[in-house]
Amino acid sequence: MRTFLIIVATLFVVGCEPGATPKLADLHQVADYRSAGELRVATRIDPASYRNNGDGKASGFDHDLLQKLGEHLDIPVRFILFPDATRALEAVIRGQVHLAAAGVGRNDRLPLTWTSPLREIDYVVVGRAENPEFIDEKALAGRTVSVRHGSLAADYLNQVRKRVPGMNLHFPANAADTRLLDELAAGHLDLVATDRVHFALAAQTSPNLAVVFDLPVGSTVGWALPPDAKGGLATEIEDFLAGTRTNDTLARLSDRYFGHIRRLDDSAVTAFLARIQARLPHYRPHFQEAQARTGVDWRFLAALAYQESHWDPLATSWSGVRGMMMLTSETADRLGVRDRLDPRESILGGARYFAMLREQLPDDVPEPDRSWMAAAAYNLGMGHMNGARTIAQRMGKNNASWLDMKAVLPLMSKPEYASRLKAGAARGGEAVIMAENIRNYHDILLRLEHAYIPPLQPTGLKLGATAKTPHPSDG
Repeated sequence: MRTFLIIVATLFVVGCEPGATPKLADLHQVADYRSAGELRVATRIDPASYRNNGDGKASGFDHDLLQKLGEHLDIPVRFILFPDATRALEAVIRGQVHLAAAGVGRNDRLPLTWTSPLREIDYVVVGRAENPEFIDEKALAGRTVSVRHGSLAADYLNQVRKRVPGMNLHFPANAADTRLLDELAAGHLDLVATDRVHFALAAQTSPNLAVVFDLPVGSTVGWALPPDAKGGLATEIEDFLAGTRTNDTLARLSDRYFGHIRRLDDSAVTAFLARIQARLPHYRPHFQEAQARTGVDWRFLAALAYQESHWDPLATSWSGVRGMMMLTSETADRLGVRDRLDPRESILGGARYFAMLREQLPDDVPEPDRSWMAAAAYNLGMGHMNGARTIAQRMGKNNASWLDMKAVLPLMSKPEYASRLKAGAARGGEAVIMAENIRNYHDILLRLEHAYIPPLQPTGLKLGATAKTPHPSDG
């Protein structure tokens, strides 16, 4: 079975002024997807559903799930990007695409057919951190709430406006949740109504945002099909989604994109953003060199280093690990690191060690789970990781899935499980926290820092290819 992924980069956005309606003349009425030879999907750039990682590759909850749908149907998937969800949904109503997958809540007032739920969402009003929380909706008097027209939050707030004199609603022309929250953080808007996931994603880079009011309305995210969709594609999608619930695909994708957000508190995010400006520029060339040598994205290595040392090349722990990547003296010797306090040597050595760990995991561990397990093993050692994977297998869990493994790793400190480990007890819970923090830092760096494409691959021995893997805590 062969799967194709055709990404049409901002096809109908280029040449349009911000907020202008894209020209849809090139989007003719679409035939049945088999006759058309492709599944045409309307979407939008959005951190929850479809994102560009800066390296020419797209990802996101809906993006990844639609890739799997394409594999299931054995048909190419063509993503067409619109400036906002409203226009993506309009393309479905006009019959110009087969479906829209834009990470929006189901709204039965729109002339659309919705798939069964992909995930649940609830709605909130977001302000800046200096705003006190609202006791009730009366506090909205005299305030202006910006919200996407046609959303359930907008429908509810329209009713509130009738009860609360002086409350204003603002429906921006380009009402992408991310854009509204960015403008709110910059002080250009008063309040914004959105869903809690978009708030949490925005707070990763704007810690001055805060929920001030919970709206008593919820919904589910689904894909939107034409209003007369019956049988055919609609039935095939429902069969596919039923399978993703049975085999936990939906649960794993939800954890992949949303399971780690909001683990960092506002002070931690603020400190990280400040150090991106003050410290990262000094070490960015070393991380990029490490990527060229190991193949590990430099932003992931920077996230790992930040978790280890906060990018402090002189960092030292009570256990004797030192430097930017917090290596033991024995590990440094095995990796050829002469001076652990030299930032370049430490980064190259730590990157090599991480690449070795990632390579040692079995082939059935996919990305990005593979990198997250390797990050946990960076803390625990591969011996403990292998022991935890054995325990997971005996428990009937999927030891190739980070979602299952992060539930098993904390058990390693319990005597009844530690007794089964050749390497003894381990603080698996700490390894999970470390890996989840790295996921957060990496997400933030993906959004703020450009991908790096090495000009040429260095010649010589490929780093990371050794028989035995040292561990920072070996002694």
